[in-house]
Amino acid sequence: MKKTLIALAIAGSMAYGEGYTQKDRIQDMQTMAAAMQDIQNGFFYNNFDIIKEGVNKLSDTIEKIQPPLEEVEEKDVMTRYTNNKVQVTNRIKKNINRKAKDILERFKEGDATQAIQAFTKITKECMECHTQLRKW
Repeated sequence: MKKTLIALAIAGSMAYGEGYTQKDRIQDMQTMAAAMQDIQNGFFYNNFDIIKEGVNKLSDTIEKIQPPLEEVEEKDVMTRYTNNKVQVTNRIKKNINRKAKDILERFKEGDATQAIQAFTKITKECMECHTQLRKW
């Protein structure tokens, strides 16, 4: 029994030992794009439940986003300092989460205009990440 548990623990740690990879990030970006589309559809249909589902999916996924392992473990100190990718990623994550909560609060209060403005600011944060960090 002990050998089986140890083997499972080793296999599990090897499966998750890679850290956050580029493939993981691509999958999370696709999930966030779908969440943003859900939020937008909720605005079009004036449906709070759709918006809430999209915001929850976006918030859950943004928590997983981080620079891939190769960016975190950059050997060149100057490159790591000038890229500043970990700090920028964390700031963008925080801003997106704050604006996602704003969407829910504003729409629930009946202020769709402010909710849409928060949605637009999330899109701006997405584009900031893609232009600054991903070099689009």
